[in-house]
Amino acid sequence: MAAVDVGAPVATLLTWRFAVVVLLLAAATGVLRRRRQHQTPPRDELGRHGLVGLFSQVGYVVPIYVSVGLGVSTGTTALIDAVQPLVVATLVGPVLGLRVRGAQWAGLAAGAVGVALVVSADLGSGTASWWAYLLPLVAMASLVAATLVERRHPSEASVVDTLLLHATVALVVIGGFALLTGQAVPPTTAVFWGTVAFVAVSPTLAAYGLYWYLVRRLGITVLNALLFCVAPTTAVAGALLFGEPLTPLTVAGLALCAAGVGVVITSEARGRRPCAVPARDLVS
Repeated sequence: MAAVDVGAPVATLLTWRFAVVVLLLAAATGVLRRRRQHQTPPRDELGRHGLVGLFSQVGYVVPIYVSVGLGVSTGTTALIDAVQPLVVATLVGPVLGLRVRGAQWAGLAAGAVGVALVVSADLGSGTASWWAYLLPLVAMASLVAATLVERRHPSEASVVDTLLLHATVALVVIGGFALLTGQAVPPTTAVFWGTVAFVAVSPTLAAYGLYWYLVRRLGITVLNALLFCVAPTTAVAGALLFGEPLTPLTVAGLALCAAGVGVVITSEARGRRPCAVPARDLVS
């Protein structure tokens, strides 16, 4: 799918994306504070939240945008992102002391193959140099690191507060770079500001906010398995909205992704189900 030309460098777009996000989240924080539904993060957690924001926003978003700008196809980026659940499943044992069941491994493998089938038509359509393909790997590793840090040190702060800290870190880093390089002044075109509004609300506040909300409420393996749904959802949306072809290979990939995610979720639910207590133990 072709990228929209917004008439501005990546640094300019991301600076104003995070500026809008910070303003919206600051306003939301003010409303929650007046309603006494606001819980400020303890000071000893600020550094950790800042690190998570650095990894998950700067470390993830910037490499993705730059790689696409350099000619890496969105299908290739999606395929590399699909490796994330497998990486997380490998690391949750040594890092978090969690166990991934055999059925979940099978589901994760099926989901990864499904994503490969969904994006197969887009693979090889990029025009980037070989080193540009390393950038999505950097992005994936950054989000994995952020997720593991968040789970290793859970916070009682609200998701709104967490997002505000993450976005502020991103604005300081990216905005500072834009100022130093003369890329901070935005164009006045409707395309640019429409894109800023979209990327601020949809991938940042909606998708990213939901990700961190679910990180705290779902098993980390289940949450990352849900990422297999991103590429199929994009394919279906492309078919419905833009008339892009939905080939038999794509449909097979959709089915594999759905089956893989279903296996992971079912296995997690069974693992959390309390063991039945024999009747004789209840009366003894």
